[in-house]
Amino acid sequence: MQIITIIAFQILNLTSLKKHFSSYWIRSAFYSSLQRFSITLFGFINLVVLIRYLSHEHFGVWGLFLTITTIFEMTKTGLLKNAHIRFVTTSDDKEERSAVASSSFVINILITVVFVLLVLLFSNWLSAWLHAGKDLALTIKWFIPGLLCMVFFSHLEAVQQSHLDFKGVFAGYFVRQLLFFLMIGIHPVMGIAFSLKQLALYQSISIFAGTLVIYFYSRKYLLYRFNATMAWVKKILKYGGYIFASGFVSNIFASVDQFMISKYISAKSVSYYNIAQRLNNLVDIPSYAAAEILFPKASQASHLEGNERVKYLYERMVAILISFTTPAAIFIILFPKFIITIIAGSSYVIAAPILQLYMITGLFRPMQNQAANILNSIGKTRLCFIINSISLIIYLGINYLCLVSFGFYGAAIGTLITCLAGAVAWYFVMKAQINIHLPNIFRYSIEFYKSSYAMIMKRNKRNQTEVQPAITSEENVLS
Repeated sequence: MQIITIIAFQILNLTSLKKHFSSYWIRSAFYSSLQRFSITLFGFINLVVLIRYLSHEHFGVWGLFLTITTIFEMTKTGLLKNAHIRFVTTSDDKEERSAVASSSFVINILITVVFVLLVLLFSNWLSAWLHAGKDLALTIKWFIPGLLCMVFFSHLEAVQQSHLDFKGVFAGYFVRQLLFFLMIGIHPVMGIAFSLKQLALYQSISIFAGTLVIYFYSRKYLLYRFNATMAWVKKILKYGGYIFASGFVSNIFASVDQFMISKYISAKSVSYYNIAQRLNNLVDIPSYAAAEILFPKASQASHLEGNERVKYLYERMVAILISFTTPAAIFIILFPKFIITIIAGSSYVIAAPILQLYMITGLFRPMQNQAANILNSIGKTRLCFIINSISLIIYLGINYLCLVSFGFYGAAIGTLITCLAGAVAWYFVMKAQINIHLPNIFRYSIEFYKSSYAMIMKRNKRNQTEVQPAITSEENVLS
């Protein structure tokens, strides 16, 4: 937790507002990082278990299932949570806050119902189109109870974060991940085979349990009034409409490689890309945690202090994230086969080049992830959507050409090319919008390393100083 504390202080270093905001950053960084860490840790442990007990074909289908359901949930959350947080954090009127929450909940239900209908009508077609047989359609249908539970889970998550509280969100996610792990852990212990529909049902049960936990922590923020209004529904959709579309496009962007591999190579091949993607997500833990912490504060800063403060938050956050992701990415780039063999076994070692290419893209992702997050937080949602849409079209074209030219590894090569081009484009966009300065990011990174080292050395020196009197006292007693 010492590292998390360092991150929180570094974000506000060299500013007069440090005393005012430091408690928020430390508390938020602590719980949000724990949340992301627990999600990734349990996801990693579950991966190690499932990859050894599912066939390559079934693991590929499971990867497609997780990709599809994650795209839906993240896209819906992008629409509702961001709008919920922005309107609640900028209002002191309880009646207005209640109207925002109620209207957001109505939209949440309607979107989920539409998605469930799409699952019932088109999941068989999608499964066949992706060469996944009937397994993918069956797995998604068994997850419908989980989709309904997510209506309440995601709503309560937005309520928590709109009050700048991350503790209950961490607890809810932790229980979800722990319970799913315990349920799948019974199978190898008892010698029971896995089935994909069982895994989908376990996901639903774990979401239900997590919803109960997050409700316990959210009760103090709930007004227990339902006063949704058409005016607020329209306002949320107007603000979040571009975020919804942009989120959908960016989430598709993040998963295009797996869909195209399944379509043009085989569903089995998805298993190799999925293992590389999962390992890549380990490096992205700080980036996603930072996005959740930064969005409420960037919204407030844009509303109260202007773009100069937003610029500072962006530059400093990206610098800190790069400081953490770079060493980890370099290590994985140097030893990909060793890492994959330990985690997934030798049968997945052909995914090593995919992992290396993904890790190179990981070096540039903090800047792009936080750029999109910042644009949404300052109300530039339409611009964010346009950029993501153009990027997706280019990505589809480049990936298709790379698949045709390079075969199995083509999707990973296309991902790298698109990411490098996207990093350049996003830099100039942020330069135009909030006047970011690239040298500042490098300077903050160096300052981060220096001050973190000084803080650790200071703590070690203090610990040694505390131990020394105790040793001296003991020597006196012995003499």
